Amino acid sequence: MSEILTKSRARNVFYGGSLFFIAVFAGLTVQSHSHVVSRSTTSMPLTEEVRLGKEGWERNSCINCHTLHGEGAYFAPEVGNVMTRWGVVDDPDAAAEMLGGWIDAQPSGIEGRRQMPHFELTDEEKRGLSEFLRWADKMNTQSWPPNDAG
Repeated sequence: MSEILTKSRARNVFYGGSLFFIAVFAGLTVQSHSHVVSRSTTSMPLTEEVRLGKEGWERNSCINCHTLHGEGAYFAPEVGNVMTRWGVVDDPDAAAEMLGGWIDAQPSGIEGRRQMPHFELTDEEKRGLSEFLRWADKMNTQSWPPNDAG
């Protein structure tokens, strides 16, 4: 014998189902929030040098060619972990020297070759950019994006 779904039963199914899924959504929201809040995103403080480097990153539109943690263009190398790849993530002086030397060594004006534009960066701006990249390198990205490039 089949039961007929009356208006009152349909209304009860609708309200009961709605309340059930609202409770599930609220529970998942609380769980996600506690998971995100319990994880530190970076072990390095946001200093004035890091801010200066981020401003330089944005002003020179570095993301138009480079990716940072998988975001940006894929024309040039990923730089989210460049300081680790270079082995200077824990040494700010070596990081600044390495980045400055790398920027200065970039060729320009060669026809048919991908090349980095020549930016007129001061030593302070290069230091800030290296600190920003060190800060980004120390960010907890839970191993994303996967990048084994050396």
